[in-house]
Amino acid sequence: MDISFIVTIFIIGFIGSFISGMLGIGGAIINFPLLLYIPTFLGVAHFTSHEVSGITAIQVLFATIGGVWTYRKGEFLNKKLIVYMGISILIGSFVGSFGSNHMPESGINVIYGILAVIAVVMMFIPKKGIDDIPFDQVKFNGWLAAILALIVGIGAGIVGAGGSFLLVPIMLTVLKIPTRMTIASSLAITFISSIGSTIGKVTTGQIDYAPAIIMIVASLIAAPIGAKVSRKMNTKILQVILAVLICITAIKVWMDIL
Repeated sequence: MDISFIVTIFIIGFIGSFISGMLGIGGAIINFPLLLYIPTFLGVAHFTSHEVSGITAIQVLFATIGGVWTYRKGEFLNKKLIVYMGISILIGSFVGSFGSNHMPESGINVIYGILAVIAVVMMFIPKKGIDDIPFDQVKFNGWLAAILALIVGIGAGIVGAGGSFLLVPIMLTVLKIPTRMTIASSLAITFISSIGSTIGKVTTGQIDYAPAIIMIVASLIAAPIGAKVSRKMNTKILQVILAVLICITAIKVWMDIL
């Protein structure tokens, strides 16, 4: 490993993990395309889609740990929601991550693109009044939350993501969870999901450990910083940033597929 390789991977991991902590996502929706294209463009490395999905699985695991730790105090973490969606997404991510080893790279990219498009559509659906609900009065359909999380987990396990880029739109649009509670709880759920994804990638030999370690270090530094910034930002701004990021990523992925 030379210094340009280390710096490039660290910066990519830092950016993804900062956004992870700020928006309640695992960072894979940012890191997947960055790892796929930037190292190759700069001539420092070339990763296949399988390698990228393995690296991002590790990154998501540690980025969500850092984010949840920052949100551990207060009413932001909805324990009931985390249990319902966490168990379901863990099962789904196991299934998806093991199955991905038998898929071609083009298949992984198509699934990633489909998930991103669904997330974009949901983020632009109006979410009036959800942030006016007191945290102690938040209610949701537990069975619906569990079923949706299972579906997300399968898809997320395939691409090596925690699934939060779909979880956040679902929690905001379908389950009507307030934005700040969504961000904090999504990080916890994504952490649970990433356990299944990571184990699946490790046991099937899809992890490139050198860049993964660099990403871990970047995640543990950047995710808590992003979470602290998020707590001071307007919730509407947070929603817009997430929607724009997912939209840009979806466009880029589909341009390459087509």
